[in-house]
Amino acid sequence: MEFRYLGNSGLKVSEIIYGNWLTHGSQVENDAALACVRAALDAGITTFDTADVYANGKAESVLGQALQGERRASLEIFTKVYWPTGPGGPNDTGLSRKHILESIDGSLRRLGTDYVDLYQAHRYDVETPLEETMQAFADVVRQGKALYIGVSEWTAAQIRAGHALAQDLGIQLISSQPQYSMLWRVIEDEVVPTSRELGISQIVWSPIAQGVLSGKYQPGAEPPAGSRATDEKGGADMIKRFLTDETLTAVQRLKPIADDLGVTQAQLAVAWVLANDNVAGAIVGASRPEQVESNAEAAGLRLEADVLRAVDEALGDIPETDPGKTRSPEARVV
Repeated sequence: MEFRYLGNSGLKVSEIIYGNWLTHGSQVENDAALACVRAALDAGITTFDTADVYANGKAESVLGQALQGERRASLEIFTKVYWPTGPGGPNDTGLSRKHILESIDGSLRRLGTDYVDLYQAHRYDVETPLEETMQAFADVVRQGKALYIGVSEWTAAQIRAGHALAQDLGIQLISSQPQYSMLWRVIEDEVVPTSRELGISQIVWSPIAQGVLSGKYQPGAEPPAGSRATDEKGGADMIKRFLTDETLTAVQRLKPIADDLGVTQAQLAVAWVLANDNVAGAIVGASRPEQVESNAEAAGLRLEADVLRAVDEALGDIPETDPGKTRSPEARVV
C-alpha cells in the first residue's frame, strides 16, 4: 500500500480508502461486510470512510464492529454529517449547530471510538449560515471529537468560503470528497485548481463509476445478476446514468489499454484517478473480499502520459465535465 498526505496537513491516508456506502447494513450481510473490512486491513488499507446516513447508522455500527480490536492510532476513520438520520424530524438533517453536535456523538457511539480523524460536511447546506456550520465544526475539533474537517460535493466557491472561515477559527479544512472517475470529471476545471491553491486534497468516491468501468456491463445486454444495476435499494438509481450503449461501448475500448498494462479495467480506473496529483485517495467499496484485494492492487500503479492520452482517446466526448453538475441540495421542505 502507498500513502499520501491529505491536503496541507501532516495526516497520511492510504491511496486506497475502504468505503461502506451502498454495502454495509444494506446490500451485504454483516459476515460478508466484516470479511471485506478484514481483507482491506490485510491489503494494507488503513483509511476507512463512512457516514451517519448510510443505512441510517447501521453502516457506521458495522464498521465499528469490524474494526474492534485494531490499534486505533494505526487507523484513519472518516465519517460525515448532513443527510437525514433518525426518525427524520425537522432538526435531523442539515448543518445546523444542533444537528452537527448531536450527530458527531451518535457517530462516535456507533463507531466505538472517541474521535474520528476526519469529519465531513456531506453536502453544502443552503439553509444554515456557513458561519454557524464552521463554528460548530470548530467546536467539534476543540472538543477532541474530530482531528480535521472536510467537505463533500461542495463547489469551488463554497470550498473557498468554508476554508476562509476555518482559517479564521483556527481549524484545518483539508479535504474535499467528490465523485470522480474517467466518466465523471466535473471537478477538474474549478474544484481541483481551487483546492490546490488552498492546500486541500480530493478523496474521491465512485472511481470505478459504480462498477461500469470494470467492463462487466456490456452494451445491448442485460446487467449481470446480482450487480449494482439490479439493486433496487439505491444502487440501480445511481448507476443508470452510465448504462447507455454509447457509454458502455466506449468503456469496452479501455480493455486493450488495461490488457497492455497487465491490470484489470477496474484497477486501471482506480489508478487513473490517483494519477491526478490533487487526489490523496480513492474510495472503493466491495461486497466480496476478493474485490477489495483486487482494487487494492491499484495502489502504487503509475500511469504514463501516453496511457492517459489513450484513455482520453478511447472515451472521446463521453465523460461529463460540466462544473455546474456539482450542486447543493435544494432548500429542505419541513
